[in-house]
Amino acid sequence: MPFEASAQHADASSLLRLLPGHDGHWDELRDASGALREPWRQFFALLGESGIARLADHHASIAQQIRDNDISYNVYADNGKSRPWALDLLPFLISEAEWAQIERGVTQRAHLLNAIVADIYGSQTLLERGQLPPALVFGHPGYLRPVKGFTPLGGQYLQVVALDLARTPNGDWSVIAHRTEAPSGLGYALENRLIVSTLFAEPFRSLHVSRLAPIYSQLMATLVQAAQETMRDDESADSASFDASPHIALLTPGPYSETYFEHVFLARYLGVTLVEGKDLTVRGDRLYLKTLAGLERVHVVLRRLDDAFCDPVELRADSTIGVPGLLQVMRAGNVIVSNVPGAGFVESPALHGFLPGIAEALLGEELVLPGVPTWWCGEEAAREQAFTHLDDALIVPTWPLAERAAPPGIEQGAQPLAAWRERIEAMPDAFTIQQEQRFSCTPRYEAGSIGSRPSVLRVYAIADVNGGWHVMPGGFTRVAGERQRTVSMQHGGSSVDTWVLSSQPTSTFTLLPSPMQPADLARKHRTVSSRAAENLFWAGRYGERAENNVRLLRLILGSLEGNDADAMFPALVELATYCGLVQPGDMASPHAPPSPQTFERALVANLGESAGSVSISQNLNCQARANGEVRGRLSNDHWRVILAARNDFEDALQALLPLQGNGNGGPGGATNGATNGATSGVMNGAMNGPGSSAVDRYDRVTLASALEHLSVQLSAISGAQGDRMTRDEAWRLLFAGRHIERVATMAAFMRGVAAHGQLATPAGFDLLLQLFDSTLTYRSLYPGRFEVPALLDLLVIEPQNPRGIYGVYERLRNKLDEIAVTAGGVRHRPFAELLPPLSLLPTLESLCEVDEHGAYARLIALCDQIGGLANAAAHEISARYFSHATTLASQVWV
Repeated sequence: MPFEASAQHADASSLLRLLPGHDGHWDELRDASGALREPWRQFFALLGESGIARLADHHASIAQQIRDNDISYNVYADNGKSRPWALDLLPFLISEAEWAQIERGVTQRAHLLNAIVADIYGSQTLLERGQLPPALVFGHPGYLRPVKGFTPLGGQYLQVVALDLARTPNGDWSVIAHRTEAPSGLGYALENRLIVSTLFAEPFRSLHVSRLAPIYSQLMATLVQAAQETMRDDESADSASFDASPHIALLTPGPYSETYFEHVFLARYLGVTLVEGKDLTVRGDRLYLKTLAGLERVHVVLRRLDDAFCDPVELRADSTIGVPGLLQVMRAGNVIVSNVPGAGFVESPALHGFLPGIAEALLGEELVLPGVPTWWCGEEAAREQAFTHLDDALIVPTWPLAERAAPPGIEQGAQPLAAWRERIEAMPDAFTIQQEQRFSCTPRYEAGSIGSRPSVLRVYAIADVNGGWHVMPGGFTRVAGERQRTVSMQHGGSSVDTWVLSSQPTSTFTLLPSPMQPADLARKHRTVSSRAAENLFWAGRYGERAENNVRLLRLILGSLEGNDADAMFPALVELATYCGLVQPGDMASPHAPPSPQTFERALVANLGESAGSVSISQNLNCQARANGEVRGRLSNDHWRVILAARNDFEDALQALLPLQGNGNGGPGGATNGATNGATSGVMNGAMNGPGSSAVDRYDRVTLASALEHLSVQLSAISGAQGDRMTRDEAWRLLFAGRHIERVATMAAFMRGVAAHGQLATPAGFDLLLQLFDSTLTYRSLYPGRFEVPALLDLLVIEPQNPRGIYGVYERLRNKLDEIAVTAGGVRHRPFAELLPPLSLLPTLESLCEVDEHGAYARLIALCDQIGGLANAAAHEISARYFSHATTLASQVWV
């Protein structure tokens, strides 16, 4: 049925087709007669014929912006893969008069919820008077006994409250859920507004849509003011470095959280530090952020972490994403945690049935907004009333994760009560019955037509330090997925920008940065958290390990059948063992010493990630994991090649499986076959069977091709790290990680060949040149020459050789000095005292000397020394910048 926006725009009706509405639901677009409701009539009139004609383009623009901005939503059912954020084109419109009532109701509920939390953790009068059943509180996992007796500043337990509202078929608004633990959606609501408002600039301006920025400003003001009391000792403790502004951190579970994108976006918009639990540490009842420059005091934690995971000391001991000791710091009054852990129990759906009475008791008021009709089955009278009056109803868990009862959940829709009576009566406290609600249907653009789907509006209230509440004029609207009766983002739902219309011009206030002038620019660097620095450090180390291992494996596989294979075999085994390509037990046999055949079998069997050794696949996965933790520092191309290196090599190993034959299932086959280590397990079993042969059991050409391809990809990763990343303090640690790994490994390669007497042999000579990637350089400098002094000069002494031991060592030493200076090195012992200068290391002449046994003893000793120094530097970096522990090499320098 076409619509008429106005006489002026009557022709626009031919451009759109309105699909039929949903019977029994309130239609947000049309009234009972089929005419457009007033807000929508104005919207389309302002949009005009040309604007309506561009709706398809706008729809495509949203998809493109979501892709370009990498706006995502992680769904656990998708095995950790992120989905593109779902955002509809048309906004959700709320009139000024309608919003006034919603605002009053949300303000009242926020005040009431804070009062309930304060009472339960304080005097508990609601429990004493029987206005709230004790089982409903103490049985809820969201009630935290460690918080009992704690009173935050001003008695404000909640700073952010969210209410889910739905319009009933008669047009009234009803509260269907409360969110007090860690309400999500504030970041997505803002991102939705930034995208949609630009597409409909004229309607947005002419309808005086209320701005969202003031509510975020209020949130920051509330947190800053609340933090003042926690800063009382800062000035006296360190007047020289005292900063009047509190340090606010947004605590996220990390990249695997379903709403991680909005955590990143919100932290950036608010100008606060995004942290994970491992970024924070407690020292002396204070909370600190571990940074490259040392420990920085944190005064406010705006958490997006569920209550139970916040503190493994006092809550869930198995939490690896919380902060040990956080509750103790909170109780000591040295940090504001928003919202206070333990507020989640008021999210129970059973609370709806008790709120009218509680509102009368605590506020002396009736509820402005009614709640969804609810019966807690723990009360026999309520349970029987529900069974008497309702045939079908929603059966929901009273508490989250009520696995024993396992009710179907609201997403399953109404259930026949009679079928549930026995289960409910067996465990009544765990069940809550709610009358099914038919949510209003909001319009959405669908391929040239306007259809509609059920919708739920989430509205946010922000507290101030005086006990007042400020409601966001708008919110976060979600619509149901296709053919879904209830609203769930996890089940295919989408989101909608929410416009609250006003008769008055709206504020132009925004927290977005204003246009910069040249004079405003300064060379400022963002705070580098210890976690980011540590991940970059290990990304460098894993990348270097993978490169060295691939180079060594390619050389070993190509030399096992050479003329000098027998002489070089012990050295090759030692090098492979040092790099983790094999373990000593892999080749052990009670009947015979290791042979080239068993060595080759072990090398190939240990390629997979789940092999017993530190495999190439494991290094690739660790490299990807470390880089994933600092994804924001990598270009898209850089990140893609990291993933491609891991995935392509895994695919190549899987491609070898059909060629393994029917082995007898040796060690590893049974235990590793069900994982990514299936490659290693099947190879191990196939190649250890009677009469099996490595040559017969795997395709050398396929493996050689995979290793060559991986080598190219690893070179690309190394190039991107050196050419496409900002060279700040954290990047210097990536550089240091690579060079620590490189100098230690090159020294080990040199030592292995020298210790086995192969330094002066053609095979050992050639192996070292290839491992040091210096064959072409040596041949061009010394064509036709076979001289140990020349070899050692190039591979050890030459400062310009990218893999020369002294050159790598000196670059590492210089880089560590730079890191120490930028990170506040005056507090620590200089790295120069840990790593002696080149002038104290052996000269070329001494390295070329041989002892009475013909061994290069000084060279071997140098390699041992270099390896020890590299390990010492790695431990010092970890203690100084990551764990901030005191070590013998890192005493305070005075």
